[in-house]
Amino acid sequence: MRQIGALKDSITLWRTIEKKITDIDDVISLAIVENDESFKEDIQNEINALAKQFDDLEIQLLLNGPYDSRDAILALHAGAGGTESQDWAQMLMRMFIRWAERRKYHTDVLDVSPGDEAGIKSAMIEIKGNFAYGNLKSEHGVHRLVRLSPFDADHARHTSFALIEVLPEAEAKSDLQISPDDIKIDTFRSSGPGGQHMQKTSSAVRITHVPSGLIVTCQSERSQHQNKESALRVLYARLLELDIEKREAERAKIKGKRIDAGWGNQIRSYVLHPYKMVKDHRTEYETSNTTAVLDGEIDEFINAYLRSKVGDEKS
Repeated sequence: MRQIGALKDSITLWRTIEKKITDIDDVISLAIVENDESFKEDIQNEINALAKQFDDLEIQLLLNGPYDSRDAILALHAGAGGTESQDWAQMLMRMFIRWAERRKYHTDVLDVSPGDEAGIKSAMIEIKGNFAYGNLKSEHGVHRLVRLSPFDADHARHTSFALIEVLPEAEAKSDLQISPDDIKIDTFRSSGPGGQHMQKTSSAVRITHVPSGLIVTCQSERSQHQNKESALRVLYARLLELDIEKREAERAKIKGKRIDAGWGNQIRSYVLHPYKMVKDHRTEYETSNTTAVLDGEIDEFINAYLRSKVGDEKS
């Protein structure tokens, strides 16, 4: 039903554009016949508005991957560097949540591992909305921060790293066939904040997929059932990612080397000192408005990435 609704919206949008173009064409024809230039400014304004709308639609048309229309699961991992990187991971977590809010997407924090002094060691966020994965897949990789450290008494300049993983939410019945015998479920007491209930009951869940060795934990909810459902969603997304990577590896044998999003292969740098600049190293798109970017304004980076992948079947 969600797919049908999206298709209906798309058809309505293109029919509306078609009517606007026909109306403009009729006005131009009438103006030519009557040699009337009074419509010139209005016609130009309408054409400019249509051109802007086409630019926006161009981005939507680039979201044509098999999983692009799905919800996404975002995994954040602080890199080496202790408190510095853990604080950076939390800054990125806020950035993505603010981005989702701007798009009116729904976010749900599935799991968080707090940092030792500040920030987070890791987090798992579910982001629900049309084409959430298609947009966020551009963020998969290592993000690098350069700034004056707020945790250093000398305020020295530090470089921090965080790894972002973006997974398409799996549709269990159609994407994967998993035997219940392949899944081991353990429960334990939550170790994070959450009040007496979470501390006294075994509400946290750990799920192990025996054949692959994948382990997923979730302890953010008070209910064991809710944590189990969240952990299963993450597990299915992880297994779908493994399946996608396996197929990409097969294609890579034919197409050539594939660059993984590993440490040292940062996709984007956020420099707050000695100057202000956010630069994507894949597309060369950059901006000096670091405050806006860290507040969730990352659409231009996403759009630049999508345009750069035109013609790439792996996009």
